[in-house]
Amino acid sequence: MIELYEFALSGNCHKVRLMLSLLGLPYAGIPVNGTDRQHKTGEFLAMNPFGQVPVLKDGEAVIRDSQAILVYLARQYGGTTWWSEDAATLANIAAWLSTAANEVARGPNALRLHHKFGRNINVEEARQCTDLILQILETQLDKQDWIVAGRPSIADVALYPYIALAHEGQVSLEPYPSILDWLRRMQMLPGYVGMPGMWHP
Repeated sequence: MIELYEFALSGNCHKVRLMLSLLGLPYAGIPVNGTDRQHKTGEFLAMNPFGQVPVLKDGEAVIRDSQAILVYLARQYGGTTWWSEDAATLANIAAWLSTAANEVARGPNALRLHHKFGRNINVEEARQCTDLILQILETQLDKQDWIVAGRPSIADVALYPYIALAHEGQVSLEPYPSILDWLRRMQMLPGYVGMPGMWHP
């Protein structure tokens, strides 16, 4: 069975849980004790030398990094439903995965870490990054229902958690009606699962 090493309140772990559920894949969730720094033990570092969750084990395959795990699950189990064989579409999906790991991580995720968990960050920089990515997403989603190719893809799954959790970073999504409509569409997908703190209509 697939095993997912995870933190319960991590948006990066949630995007993997969401993908597994959307694909209808059974898995065993294995909580990692962050307080005891279990993710820094030799046993865990053998799976991910960066000492970060999530990590996914599927038979002999051990995959680290939430974006990489989404790619693996989509390619291994989703056919072309969440991925694409078209080179331009595939590149576009990859670009948005990079956005999830960069601008979303440095913006909405960083503000959530600061306001919810007390992480020391450059708040002004995180707010500027958040404003920029929300404006870009609003423009993108004002033109189409999904991030790429007119249908749900792993680009949507990668971006979703920390946008849906933005209010925990004291960010209001009310000025972004197209983003709110997209969140509603995500929550209506068959197999959707949420997590505590996410925006719901």
